[in-house]
Amino acid sequence: MSNSPIRVGVIGADTEASWAGASHVPALAAQPEFRLAAVATRREESARRAAEVFGAERWFADPFELIGDPSVDLVTVAVKVPAHRELVLAALAAGKAVYSESPLGATVAQTEEMAAAAGRLHTAIGLQGRHNPSVRRAGQIVAEGRLGRLLSARVAATTFGNGPESVSAYAYFDKAAAGAGFLTIAVGHVLDVVEAVLGRVTEIDARTELLWPRVRLTDTGEMSVRETPDHLDAVVKTASGAPVGVQVLAGVPAADARFSLEVRGTDGWLALTGDHPAGVQVGDLALTSSAEFTAPDAPVATGTGPTAAEVWTGASVNVGEVYAALARDMRNGTYDTPGFAHAVHNSRLIARVERAARTGLRQHLRP
Repeated sequence: MSNSPIRVGVIGADTEASWAGASHVPALAAQPEFRLAAVATRREESARRAAEVFGAERWFADPFELIGDPSVDLVTVAVKVPAHRELVLAALAAGKAVYSESPLGATVAQTEEMAAAAGRLHTAIGLQGRHNPSVRRAGQIVAEGRLGRLLSARVAATTFGNGPESVSAYAYFDKAAAGAGFLTIAVGHVLDVVEAVLGRVTEIDARTELLWPRVRLTDTGEMSVRETPDHLDAVVKTASGAPVGVQVLAGVPAADARFSLEVRGTDGWLALTGDHPAGVQVGDLALTSSAEFTAPDAPVATGTGPTAAEVWTGASVNVGEVYAALARDMRNGTYDTPGFAHAVHNSRLIARVERAARTGLRQHLRP
């Protein structure tokens, strides 16, 4: 493609507490490779306001009109998971490159359908934690054998979501049919970071719990029924040979937020740590190791959207790295950025976690 900026249309870029506004908008603004060509929401007022605040050239109250706009090269789908399929398939049918938030589909079958439809179009999946510069450097240390034979690893991860309280706008997270619960989002991101460092999961033993079956919606005072697990303990084995103990805790207050991945080998150790309340995929991470290593690259984006709440500080860090990788692919005709095929892998992995927890039987996966 030409050297002119890649023109991006963001679906779901609302100024009111949207993930797109907190992460995608500043990630794009930080990179001259991109131009925010258009935004779309489902309401004219919010779409017009988003264009004004975020500096988009055009706005649409119908996202399918954005998809059909010939001046948009890349469509970003950052809306609720149940709406992904229709929008993603329309964008692919229009011949557009697509960046979709994760999970791609509400089911494994939906995810497989969209991946099949992508063909040779460029795609990116919002499993952005693996793109963090510290995660990439940690994976390099392991791949080069600098820790020796890997002996073990352990993960402790938290998220402030999926706890005993929520708001009505997010009640859909607790419904099984939405495909956007604790396992597919929080656990999906954590295991993807594990795989980025230690190789693909080959075996899974897991136990899930539903700690808060009734959730208080603080904005209405009503109670919502949670249909999906909100806690995970697992032991997984990875292609590198390392067994990994994994615990993911939901409903953890921001002050107690924690992510740590500690890896030990015969010749040394490394650790990745972070403290973003929303989870490992959102904020930056720090790398320490007994092995000498070149410092991770500085993130290409660090800002936060102009209307984002303070809790989303740092949300553009990893999203910016996804866009940078996708820009290289679109310029060079390469396909190095994990896209919809990778989304299929992650979706199937979480399905195996669910099966392991449901049956009590160890699940075996091909590396």
